[in-house]
Amino acid sequence: MRVKVLQSLYAFFQSGNTSLNAGEKELLFGIEKIYDLYLYQLSLIVEIGNQAKQLQQENKLKRIPTKEDLNPNKRFVENSCMSAITESVLLKKKLEQRKITWQSDSEIPRKIFLQFRESKTYEDYMQAKDVGFESDRELVLKMLKNYICEFELLHYFYEEKSIYWLDDWELINKMILKNIKMLNGANNEELKPMELYKDIDDKKFAIELFHKTILNDKEFAPLIAAKTQNWDIDRIALMDVIIMKMALTEIIKFPEIPVKVSLNEYIELSKMYSTPKSKVFVNGVLDKLVEELIKTKQISKFTHS
Repeated sequence: MRVKVLQSLYAFFQSGNTSLNAGEKELLFGIEKIYDLYLYQLSLIVEIGNQAKQLQQENKLKRIPTKEDLNPNKRFVENSCMSAITESVLLKKKLEQRKITWQSDSEIPRKIFLQFRESKTYEDYMQAKDVGFESDRELVLKMLKNYICEFELLHYFYEEKSIYWLDDWELINKMILKNIKMLNGANNEELKPMELYKDIDDKKFAIELFHKTILNDKEFAPLIAAKTQNWDIDRIALMDVIIMKMALTEIIKFPEIPVKVSLNEYIELSKMYSTPKSKVFVNGVLDKLVEELIKTKQISKFTHS
């Protein structure tokens, strides 16, 4: 949620927009789109498996099939971790609801599989004597990290689908890796896709954080300026300034969230979305601001617990 709020605030301040309602609509649209990307990536893993099966069927229909064509090694197409994703009833339902399919773009999963099939990772897996769910899951994770995520044609495909998706790329793949690592193969376990919002409070939090950061912009700008006197405020990366304003908004205006949680989240955001030196800079400024806000009793909640 914080990532999408940050991106929406950046677009809001860059455009000189003054309509909170229009900004909120863009925020909610962006959250919807990032969830589509998440589902596309999950269904891509499914489609790679489908393409592998299809290729085996095509090989059997060759005019002069080889012994290997007629009796292929089915270890990959029967990978238990991929099956847990493919057989997920919840995933199928979400893909149908959002009309997400690779049917008209099947050359992408096919090319990814053909490239992966030539790798030593694939070869070692197919020839291993002992395999189980853990090795099946490890293969899927390696395929995702080293082949799917690095496949250039896929980047172009997603860029055409949405101009925002490449900004969300790293975040989405981290979500999917976490999702797959949670599978343990017990009792024909199926993958449970993450929800767009964990609950109604998630959506409410995103909207309130967006609104309150904008509404408190003039109040927080001088606080930040006072702690960055050795820096030309106009030369500080806009992304850093927005991250610090968001952090102050959350720390002061959301009493239910511990200060340390907020600080950790925004330092992570500065690492992901700003300059290489931003983590140290943002951390240093926020630490000074929090210290002062505690002294002036503008923060009444617990701080570092």
